[in-house]
Amino acid sequence: MTRVLTLDEKRALYRDGYVVAKAAVAPRIVDAALDRIARAEKGEYLGYEPEMTDLINQSELTPILRDAIGDFDPPSACQMGLIKRSEPDETFNAFGYRTCDMPYYNAQIHIDGMLTMFDGPQVHEIQQGTPEEIYARYMTRGPKGDLGRSADVIGGNFTPLFQDPEMTLALGSFTSFVFVALSDQTMEGYGQTNVFPGGHHAMQTFLREQRSINNHLGPEGPGWARLDHDAPNRCGLVYVPPTVQAQFIDDTSDTTPDGRRWPRPTPIFMEPGDALIATYQIPHSGSMNVNGTESRKTMVFRIRNKKRQPDVVVTGMSDHPDRGWLGEWLDFEPGNDPWERSKHAMCNIWDEWEGLQDVVTEAATE
Repeated sequence: MTRVLTLDEKRALYRDGYVVAKAAVAPRIVDAALDRIARAEKGEYLGYEPEMTDLINQSELTPILRDAIGDFDPPSACQMGLIKRSEPDETFNAFGYRTCDMPYYNAQIHIDGMLTMFDGPQVHEIQQGTPEEIYARYMTRGPKGDLGRSADVIGGNFTPLFQDPEMTLALGSFTSFVFVALSDQTMEGYGQTNVFPGGHHAMQTFLREQRSINNHLGPEGPGWARLDHDAPNRCGLVYVPPTVQAQFIDDTSDTTPDGRRWPRPTPIFMEPGDALIATYQIPHSGSMNVNGTESRKTMVFRIRNKKRQPDVVVTGMSDHPDRGWLGEWLDFEPGNDPWERSKHAMCNIWDEWEGLQDVVTEAATE
């Protein structure tokens, strides 16, 4: 019998924004992926190898996703989510805080599709100058160099600063995450994925508010500054809108030395072969692998319902499929505005989850 999510699992996916499909990938497929990783040469990228894409294409995840989402491109690539064992140190993380000061194993909860610079002086030094000078300096760290504030700027993660030429959309988007575990992630500090359960609902509400104000979505739109100049290094990324993050903070939330409270994320515990299926809008992050006995191995796939752009092939790796991997501008036929289609999808999460429509209707009547 073909495996699909049960009604209760679909209800959990709607409510929480994610669900774990236990043992969705057969041991032989997991073992093949692990063997390929073990045989990798130094510097070799394996995200395009069939042993990685088979984690979806040859597993129960394909019928599960087709039932839940509808038609999608079989992945031809994935993000290699490998996190080596390490200890916190004095370097500054993307939030602008020292990793040794961050709670929750340095989980940096974020929304996908946002530019990030991984290197630069902000990693080691407190930044000097005005906020405008710090912003300008930060944007020079991408692969294309100093282009100023431009939609042609891409980050160290190859995600564009803005998706559209008019710079009204600062987030790439898709339909569903799939995180496939290839290592033991059953205890905190093993590098596992963390989420804010229900955070997708809060994000949808926030994005709708941005759209209603001036149709500028994401960082640098209403209520969402891109950089936090009050962070210890004066150059921290605002990965989640402050009003959304505040909904997950209470008196039990841990603090950094400056007294700031941080939302406590929920760690997702998985065994090899388990898969976390989540909405695009879920606030999430990996964490430091402090306690694990091996590198954390999670293959990350990004799936998009074909109906958003039927003529665009989505590889499964990119968080910005309305642009090329290196920020190239794609050709769209007259009348097809990819930015407005994506804004609609970001503000109407469940339109692209064709197999959850009964659950969505049920929830709306409660």
